Amino acid sequence: MQLNFSFIIPVYNRPNEIQELLQSFVGLETNIKFEIVIIEDGSEKPSKSVIDSFKDKLDVAYFFKENSGPGDSRNFGMQKANGNYFIILDSDCILPKNYLEEVKKSLKTDYVDCFGGPDAAHSSFTNLQRAIDFSMTSFITTGGIRGNKNSFDKFQPRSFNMGLSRKAFEASKGFGRIHPGEDPDLVIRLWNLGFKTKLIPEAFIYHKRRISWVKFYKQVYKFGLVRPILNTWHPQTKKITYWFPTLFCLGFIVSLILFFINFKWLFLCYLLYFSLAFVLAVFSTKSIVVSVLSIPAILVQFIGYGLGFLKSTFFIGILNRKPEAEFPELFFKSK
Repeated sequence: MQLNFSFIIPVYNRPNEIQELLQSFVGLETNIKFEIVIIEDGSEKPSKSVIDSFKDKLDVAYFFKENSGPGDSRNFGMQKANGNYFIILDSDCILPKNYLEEVKKSLKTDYVDCFGGPDAAHSSFTNLQRAIDFSMTSFITTGGIRGNKNSFDKFQPRSFNMGLSRKAFEASKGFGRIHPGEDPDLVIRLWNLGFKTKLIPEAFIYHKRRISWVKFYKQVYKFGLVRPILNTWHPQTKKITYWFPTLFCLGFIVSLILFFINFKWLFLCYLLYFSLAFVLAVFSTKSIVVSVLSIPAILVQFIGYGLGFLKSTFFIGILNRKPEAEFPELFFKSK
């Protein structure tokens, strides 16, 4: 099968990020032909002038549409694209020079209709971005499910770095309107349709993620809100491990209470955990500063996700409220 690649990139008010991403496309070391389809999702700060400056270097198409969310924008881009295999990226990514060669090599050896690649922190990223990257990708925090080839479960590609064949897109109708959570929802539906997914460890991208504590908290809080909704839609995917961040936070509160009445053993267990996380961060990031910041990053991640998961479980799982009525901020309206 001859693969014709189309990169699909939604963007919303981030012209500077698009410039960095397109510059990394220029630096790709490959003879593989590809096109880039950028979908401006109703931005107030459009990226058109930035994109136009790359048209003599790249095969890039630009579309402006009303704001309807990243999932709908990706669907729009795939409908407009010419290729038969789409690679979906977030706008806050940078590609390594060998990215496309690694994708093609892996698909040629073991073809699947949907793949995912891991993300990493670039050396140019801020200390906070690198700390958040560690928190989001480390085995000690997420089990390595965002890019670990040894993960015990089937790999669920994420839309910051995802490949999808046109065949799979047309069969599944693409992404839904929920955000975040549109990528695991799509992957589960693909599995139900009989499509296979896999991780390509070598096809990693540099992912900037959120650049402040507040934005990071809001992101992981929404992740927590979304999971019980996905469990309701796809009950076969329920796992006890989704409760871990909530239980971690509740246990931490209990450990502090016990500490002040002279029962210190539980608090010492948490202290041991954070000490281990610090040591692993030092080995991973080679930075003491980043490793120190990794500790509050882990706390923010667990607290945000845990509270969101608990709230959504109560309203959706126990009270049986309708997700779109209870959490309208998680759903975009299609245009």
